[in-house]
Amino acid sequence: MFFKKQAIELKTAKEIEKMKVAGKVVGEILEKLYEIIKPGITTKDIDEFSEKYIRKLKMTPAFLGATGARYPFPASACVSINDEVVHGIPNVSRVLKSGDIVSVDMGVFYEGYYGDAARTYAVGSISDATANLLKITELSLQKGIEKALPVNRLGDISNAVQTVAENAGFSVVRDFVGHGIGRNLHEEPQIPNYGKAGTGVKLLPGMVLAIEPMINEGSYEVCMLDDDWTVVTRDGSLSAHFEHTVAITESGYEILTKVENG
Repeated sequence: MFFKKQAIELKTAKEIEKMKVAGKVVGEILEKLYEIIKPGITTKDIDEFSEKYIRKLKMTPAFLGATGARYPFPASACVSINDEVVHGIPNVSRVLKSGDIVSVDMGVFYEGYYGDAARTYAVGSISDATANLLKITELSLQKGIEKALPVNRLGDISNAVQTVAENAGFSVVRDFVGHGIGRNLHEEPQIPNYGKAGTGVKLLPGMVLAIEPMINEGSYEVCMLDDDWTVVTRDGSLSAHFEHTVAITESGYEILTKVENG
């Protein structure tokens, strides 16, 4: 699930409508997971629920079989617990317990176009400090999205995310970034969650961006486990992840993966 170098493609209104259909399904699943995620379920339960929902609508899980490691990704959702930053592989032996946090990242493919989003959930009761990590990560996403305007540049999004996270005492993952999205799951431009305001590519109507802060409680340094997919914090600290697919419009932006109450 990594990049192929390419030009930035501007999407038509018709293409964005298709992405909105895919994005709505992703948003619905992530919203329904608030009812599903609880102590005692496995990460595989989350994956199976997500895949069944997608296939019931005769759509395709975007992550299943995705490339980027020595073997294709083996599940429909990335499910990452506690110090796992991204790309956690669902497993029947990974049982959630109260106090955990779990990030779920997934995509849907519909009529040639992709939608992609992620959220981090509390499992049972979590500490105030952990709840604050989730709150700040989601806020950093919100503030980044608010900069996705046709008068701005890519660095304005990056800087907004970084400012919120670091002002709260957290760190921003630097080895993994947000991305353009459309006919491919990962397109240009890459969207770091850190950077200088006023720099980078000019934002234009028709750009569709997957903005996804990955924020760590401790150091921003990460490493990959032996499974060649799961990325964890190097110091073992907690990590949170929130993501939306966002289209830049003539007058502002539209969140394609947002649903009512979501």
